[in-house]
Amino acid sequence: MFDVIISGGGPTGMMLASELRLHDVDVLVLERDAEPNNAVRSLGLHPRSIEIMDQRGLLDRFLAHGRQYPGGVGRFAGIDKPGPANFDTAHGYVLGIPQPVTDRLLAERAAELGAQIRRGCEVKGVEQDEDEVSVGLADGTRLRSRWLVGCDGGRSLVRGLLGIGFPGEAASTEWILGEVELTMPPDELAKVADKVRKTHKGFGIGPAGNGVYRAVVPAAAVAGDRSVPPTLAEFRTQLRAYAGTDFGVHSPRSLSRFSDATRLAEQYRAGRVFLAGDAAHVHPPLGGQGLNLGIQDAFNLGWKLAAEVNGWAPDGLLDSYYVERHPVAEDVLTITRAQSELLSPEPGPRAVRRLLTELMDFEDVRRFLAEKISAIGVRYDFGEGPELLGRRLRDIRLTRGRLYELTREGRGLLLDQTGELSVTGWQDRIDHVADVSRELDAPAVLLRPDGHVAWIGDDQTDLLRHLPRWFGDAAEGAGDANDRHV
Repeated sequence: MFDVIISGGGPTGMMLASELRLHDVDVLVLERDAEPNNAVRSLGLHPRSIEIMDQRGLLDRFLAHGRQYPGGVGRFAGIDKPGPANFDTAHGYVLGIPQPVTDRLLAERAAELGAQIRRGCEVKGVEQDEDEVSVGLADGTRLRSRWLVGCDGGRSLVRGLLGIGFPGEAASTEWILGEVELTMPPDELAKVADKVRKTHKGFGIGPAGNGVYRAVVPAAAVAGDRSVPPTLAEFRTQLRAYAGTDFGVHSPRSLSRFSDATRLAEQYRAGRVFLAGDAAHVHPPLGGQGLNLGIQDAFNLGWKLAAEVNGWAPDGLLDSYYVERHPVAEDVLTITRAQSELLSPEPGPRAVRRLLTELMDFEDVRRFLAEKISAIGVRYDFGEGPELLGRRLRDIRLTRGRLYELTREGRGLLLDQTGELSVTGWQDRIDHVADVSRELDAPAVLLRPDGHVAWIGDDQTDLLRHLPRWFGDAAEGAGDANDRHV
């Protein structure tokens, strides 16, 4: 029997598998497709996701395959403005990187850490009791695990089998996305594309590298079965309908569909089964938040589920996944709905767009919108306290290096500038760093494994009251052990 089975080997599933393996959880990833999907449905990572990669020592791998766009954080609904000054992150840029590359890098990481990955394995049934989950596969095989996480996309079979409601708006508009080669000369293509974009906000075409172009065009109608990919003939027809030419497209690398469907699961957990990523929420791709939201779901759930498997999770820790992440997804759906309206050609939305364009000249407005899309502004409700409480802590410089260099193992961290505090009894879960930073205006902070600030102060008694909330009871017989200093 496995500790955790993950249904879905996309970025959310692989990120979750890696997080669980950091804590020696026995993980099996089941992916329906026999080969990795080469569709480029996402083009980049936002600042918070970039921070997550840095926290786990993966950033260099991603930087080697991506391109930094500092102006990307200032873009909202296609309105280009400079990013906010002094943005609260060491990574104030969007990292342009095609989703197949992101998928590959995260899958490689999960495999390196020891996750088992089985491709060509489709989940067909889920049964559970108080102690375990039974997962039925298409070939008749049944597997057992203590927990199951559905990371199987917007048409999640796991969510459907659990009967979890998925309210929202059905798709009213659909687009076809293709990575193709073409015969039209670049200069002519640029002229045609610029002309079409002025009248059709849902159209775009441009180079994707290595002689391949990425094009998106509205579909003729919402497909009855969106799991069936569009044909090249359908793609050409729509290009001609909007641009007057099909640009000579040929040799498609990938063809896929996406829509403006907007839905949010009513709950993220049913017994021993969780949902994460698109299985829990779908929305239009405006702002590019989908993949990032899924990675951040996995980052929140991973350490909590590992704590439960390893026997030290306090009461309520698993349920805090929904409490914290559901409002974040609601916020993303609000942002994408707003951007969809702002792209409408109707007079009312156009007027609002003109007004917002003027408002975005104000620094505070740009900062507010950039924090929303990038997830830098996420603050979990940990109760009353300083403004930093509940927020993630940016990568600050310490006397001996950088903060994120100390977070590679996914453990809790007490950053102690007083040198007088202790986490004795919790050394198996928390590292104690007695160091100072001119960038931290607090005597000491306790960070959860996901980097969010769980406590601020300098009083040992107060610290001892807060440790059990996130890290469970102190280990028996550990009272005389020394802190693990790093």
